[in-house]
Amino acid sequence: MDFKFSEADEAFRREFRSWLEKNLPRDWRSDGEERDPDDRSEFERRRAWHRKLYDGGWMCIHWPKEYGGRGATLLQQLVYSQELERAKAPPTVNFQGIARVGPTLMQWGTPEQKMRFIPKIPPAEEIWCQGLSEPNHGSDLAAVETRAVDEGDHFIVNGSKIWTSNAHVADFSTLLCRTDPDAPKHRGLSYLLVDMKTPGVTVRPLVQITGEKGFNQVFFEDVRVPKTNLVGQKNQGWMVAMTNMMFERTIHGGRTDMMVEVRQLEELARTVYRDGRPAWEDSYVRQCIGAFACEAEALKYTSYRQLTRQLKGLQPGPEGSVMKLGTSDLNLRIQKFAMELLGPYSQFEYMSTGAVDRGKWLHRMLAARRGTIAAGTNEIQHNIIGERVLGLPKG
Repeated sequence: MDFKFSEADEAFRREFRSWLEKNLPRDWRSDGEERDPDDRSEFERRRAWHRKLYDGGWMCIHWPKEYGGRGATLLQQLVYSQELERAKAPPTVNFQGIARVGPTLMQWGTPEQKMRFIPKIPPAEEIWCQGLSEPNHGSDLAAVETRAVDEGDHFIVNGSKIWTSNAHVADFSTLLCRTDPDAPKHRGLSYLLVDMKTPGVTVRPLVQITGEKGFNQVFFEDVRVPKTNLVGQKNQGWMVAMTNMMFERTIHGGRTDMMVEVRQLEELARTVYRDGRPAWEDSYVRQCIGAFACEAEALKYTSYRQLTRQLKGLQPGPEGSVMKLGTSDLNLRIQKFAMELLGPYSQFEYMSTGAVDRGKWLHRMLAARRGTIAAGTNEIQHNIIGERVLGLPKG
């Protein structure tokens, strides 16, 4: 197995690294703090960085050139993500629009929809969210109850969506809704584009234990959606939604490098004391962190297996479920071990006076549970791996 990048990919790396060194202001660099993404000033800081990348030609690099992208290969997408992480660049905005909505419209949208919506996604002129999950159905995406009644030129939408990331800042939302209540579960669904400023749309934040409000519940009460905002055919929205989910699985070539967390945990162990000496001098601590490092490296090479399948044009394999399960579980155990290292100091809230590392470890610990729920719960990932990979009977 050759893990070296080609000269063309390394040239791409050098070009982007050079651009980052010249254009990423030092006061925009991520300093390791757990900034609140729901703070308006932080959102605008990220939007400014997003726009700077766009103006430099470094946004939507995976998009085809005819839509303003660079037509980047999967390996170049990986390089791109690695360099952003290396430079400690702040996150951008409009991930849903760039990774999912735009590519889905390229495949299913009408010429008018493409012309109206796609150009405003890369510069973050319009922010997107996606209305998929519903309150009563957990991860059963097809069990949609939100209704859209055909009223000639419009649909009248009533229902609710939940765990809708960024709905509080979004201008538009995709919406999977039921247009034929008598059809089988995976049929009779339609895929709409909804202006979030339409009368009848109400967004309620879901406050997490960290105090952040990135998730929302969205209510639709007699919301009028123009027929021109129907993507694909009426009652055939499941195929459009599956295209969306396919892009969710494959579009972002860079995966979270868990070694970043492991290295920060090592730094913490060298800083805090245990029995009167740095915790790092305790062999138990070093063994635990070493085990985390081994898992992180194994996950990295598992992600390379997933990337290899994509490069060969093969269907997604079990690596996606293994990666989701492995990274979220490892992250949770890393944060729990950080609490063990910090002892009583682990209870200091984020940004509290006297908190070690300004209390970021407690914030991460509280946030770690959401990773085991989002994008298909870990319990569901266990079922997928057990049934589809190991051939175990359904429990």
